[in-house]
Amino acid sequence: QVQLVESGGGSVQSGGSTRLACVASGFIYRSYCMGWFRQLPGKEREGVATISTGTGTTNYDDSVRGRFSITHDKAKNTIYLQMDSLKPDDTAMYYCAAGTDAYCWLLESHYNTWGQGTQVTVSS
Repeated sequence: QVQLVESGGGSVQSGGSTRLACVASGFIYRSYCMGWFRQLPGKEREGVATISTGTGTTNYDDSVRGRFSITHDKAKNTIYLQMDSLKPDDTAMYYCAAGTDAYCWLLESHYNTWGQGTQVTVSS
């Protein structure tokens, strides 16, 4: 059974940076899609960035492209989300997710394992 544990986040000033980490355990397949999603209260979860642990292919939402970077450390079974040039609109609960699709969609319906979430708050 795959388990995901997130860390990082917290409060950051606008224009600042922070990094999220997600440690995965229980993988049984050679390749997974892993990603970061975010959610505001009362709103749907939206995809931020995804990465294939097999090919390293990444996918970004237009709202974060050029500011955020998703990476995968195979040795540590960990994915990271480096978040730079943060804006107040980036404030949300961020979730790590894992799925087994061949293409790493930015849609939550394609992921079946989720972490507990970590809050990122960007103040102006």
